[in-house]
Amino acid sequence: MTRWVFDGIGLPAGESVRVEVGSGAAEALPGRFGLPGLVDSHCHLTVGLAERRPVPLDEGAARAMLDELGQVGVRAVRDVGGNRSITLKLATNPEDGRPLVLAAGRFFAPEASYFTGIYEPVPAEHLVAEVEAELDAGATWIKLVADFPPVGPDGPIPGSAMTPNYELSAVEEVIATAHARGARVAAHVQTGLVSELIRAGIDSVEHGEVITADDLKALGARGGGWTPTLSAYGPPDPNATPQQAERRRARTEHMTKMLPLASQYGVHVLTGSDMIGTVAGEVDQLVRHGLTVPQALEAATTSAADFLGLTATDDLVTYDADPRDHPDILASPTAVVLRGHRIR
Repeated sequence: MTRWVFDGIGLPAGESVRVEVGSGAAEALPGRFGLPGLVDSHCHLTVGLAERRPVPLDEGAARAMLDELGQVGVRAVRDVGGNRSITLKLATNPEDGRPLVLAAGRFFAPEASYFTGIYEPVPAEHLVAEVEAELDAGATWIKLVADFPPVGPDGPIPGSAMTPNYELSAVEEVIATAHARGARVAAHVQTGLVSELIRAGIDSVEHGEVITADDLKALGARGGGWTPTLSAYGPPDPNATPQQAERRRARTEHMTKMLPLASQYGVHVLTGSDMIGTVAGEVDQLVRHGLTVPQALEAATTSAADFLGLTATDDLVTYDADPRDHPDILASPTAVVLRGHRIR
């Protein structure tokens, strides 16, 4: 083993630091700026995109994705839904040189209420029993698809409205079951249902583009999390209809108001790549939507680690240039050390 030594500016605080990770003979790490490892808090290791539609990935692809994430300095991944036989194995068998995996296992959604081909439907009457089975298999999070438009053979039916997937009483049972076992619940929610879910006790909001100030107060009061996944919406579509363009403008305006409030109210804002983005891209988007650069860096590092219960490990990422000036620098680290092993 080698004891890696970094002397430079430690971020997000921006103070001069000397950091040593690993053990053994000392060797200096290159780079002038350092972070304690990035966190991807909303990732799908076993889901890819083909012709803009989600498709399942095998274990080899999942491991390759983990390797790619490690190379850009991601120390830990919260996988919020996918092939449970793969993600739970990766979570319970961490490997040197790869990010840690915290896994929710499967997606929980009923028939015709999520993307076909990447989940096994769970009817309401089996919901709690299947949650118990997922926890028995090692899941530390439960991923609830709380709302979604009706789905046909070709995907979500165009023009259909988002609807709740389960009755609130069933969701409350899921939350109670998970909490009794020391697990937590992350909810995909894109409608006003988010208010009821927060009152019911979900631990993190995934997407949540219509979240309100009152929702954030309630969520922050118990130290909850919000992963807005801003990058998942992609760039503006030049062929968008006026109605679609207006919805995008309104969403951007709303998020720009809510994100600073989230930080103010004590919500753990988190960075998540989802199926399309990157942690670096999400940091950039958070800044564009109202967070300060230090707040956005915290969302990708210390705030995420605190929320997810990641203990201090021998992780360090360094950069030649200052990510506070250009967040895209996060995608090109100079050196990466994960759990004491230098992988870049």
